[in-house]
Amino acid sequence: MTASKAASEETMRRISTALFALAAMVLAPGATVFAADGSASVANPSAWDGIRKDAFGTREILDGAGKISLEAPKRAEDAATVPISVTMPAGFGGDVKALTLVVDQNPSPVVATFKFGDAAGSGERMLATRVRIDQYSDVRAIAETNDGKLYMTSVFVKASGGCSAPASKDAEVAAKEMGKMRVKTAAGKAGDGSELAQVMLKHPNTSGMAMDQITHAYPPARFIEKLTVSTAGKMIFSMEGGISISEDPNFRFTYKGNPADEMDVQAEDSIGTQFKGHSTGQS
Repeated sequence: MTASKAASEETMRRISTALFALAAMVLAPGATVFAADGSASVANPSAWDGIRKDAFGTREILDGAGKISLEAPKRAEDAATVPISVTMPAGFGGDVKALTLVVDQNPSPVVATFKFGDAAGSGERMLATRVRIDQYSDVRAIAETNDGKLYMTSVFVKASGGCSAPASKDAEVAAKEMGKMRVKTAAGKAGDGSELAQVMLKHPNTSGMAMDQITHAYPPARFIEKLTVSTAGKMIFSMEGGISISEDPNFRFTYKGNPADEMDVQAEDSIGTQFKGHSTGQS
């Protein structure tokens, strides 16, 4: 090999390396980039470090194995409505005062924080909902116990485009239905016999990232920001949520109470519109 040819190849190698590094910096989190030799790497494989600092500061987060069970599909059928379920056994769940759900690679990664009240009970605790996932991501459940300790578990979900997916309904139809609720106080039993209930709320929960298929405009974000569920005057949980909760929010959960008692639901969206619903008796 001549000296000039060797120098040329060395120059090309350096250019390829520089371009590879630049791609890793500017590509979206989780994007795959390829080196000149064909090897692959993931740019910023996890945004968790920044999310953790913003949400929990420097607090220690312990391994939640055996304490928190997080279920989600490995590959979602619909990235805009990915079902997730968190279950915590009685010995641990009854001591949990808050639960935070996180999707690392979402534009707004903190899905919601749920704070539990007296009517959440001391038995097995379960909470299920549906979320948007924008790209392949770790999904996390972080539980905070009454003594201030944090525990976490996570699963990896293959899904993409959930935050920018078009609405499933015409905007006019969605506006007419907005705020309608169905509250079921007798939705089954948990594994330890605890009561299950379900709250279904009609709301487009727009992310601000989904283009209207007719106008090609981007409707502004409007989502359920606050939700409180109570039975017989006692709070089961309150929620503060964001754009990562799916269209028409749906929550299934355990609680301590009599299904014959009235369950009250109060919600408020991000522009301040308030909604109320309730269930009297078993429904």
